[in-house]
Amino acid sequence: MPELIGPIRPSTVLPANRRSITLHTADNLSLVGEVASPIGPRTGTLVCLHPLPTHGGMMDSHVYKKAANRLPEMAGIEVLRFNTRGTESEAGKSEGTFDNGESEKLDVDAAVEFALNELAAENLWIVGWSFGTDLALRHARNPRIRGLILLAPPLRTSQPSDLEYWARDGRRVIALIPEHDDYLKPDEARIRFAPLTQCELIPVDGAKHLWVGEPAVYRVLSEITKLIAPERLPLPTEL
Repeated sequence: MPELIGPIRPSTVLPANRRSITLHTADNLSLVGEVASPIGPRTGTLVCLHPLPTHGGMMDSHVYKKAANRLPEMAGIEVLRFNTRGTESEAGKSEGTFDNGESEKLDVDAAVEFALNELAAENLWIVGWSFGTDLALRHARNPRIRGLILLAPPLRTSQPSDLEYWARDGRRVIALIPEHDDYLKPDEARIRFAPLTQCELIPVDGAKHLWVGEPAVYRVLSEITKLIAPERLPLPTEL
């Protein structure tokens, strides 16, 4: 880690190998993305599925941008972010049109295939946030994925059959449920996630759907690291 210079702030960007990427879908769309890879040994790879683009979600949604800015250096975790079809961020706009999670299956497939084939990811995890959790539950079923990390899942378009699929599959699924979530609070989440028998529900006291504030971001990044590189905990709060 760099020499101690002060507390980690929302704008902190730590060293990593960063590059813009283009994902190509099976229906011939080009999607905008970025990969942030650790300079040292890699402990795992994340594919990040962003919140609802019709409500401002994109690859730069703050938790994902902070993950890309910090986790490669802090935990050796590689972070792939991208804009689903029709979604725009500072990096550019992906081709295509928002399809409420249907055609986005092809976007998820393209990102996973890139991670496996171009990045040679061996310890690959899918992180979904809000809309992205529905994409993960419905579409991230490649057998080489290690598991799912769900941030504030609304279960908006996921069906009980999707949860039952993951229960039969048996791979690890964790869900971080904010205490003050706008869509699915912890008590209801326990009921709604009942079909996914191995899901680990983690209530997060004081948190909201948008994970506002550094304590909420730190908790999310710590839970991700706990799964992928537990030996790198606790994550630093100062540099």
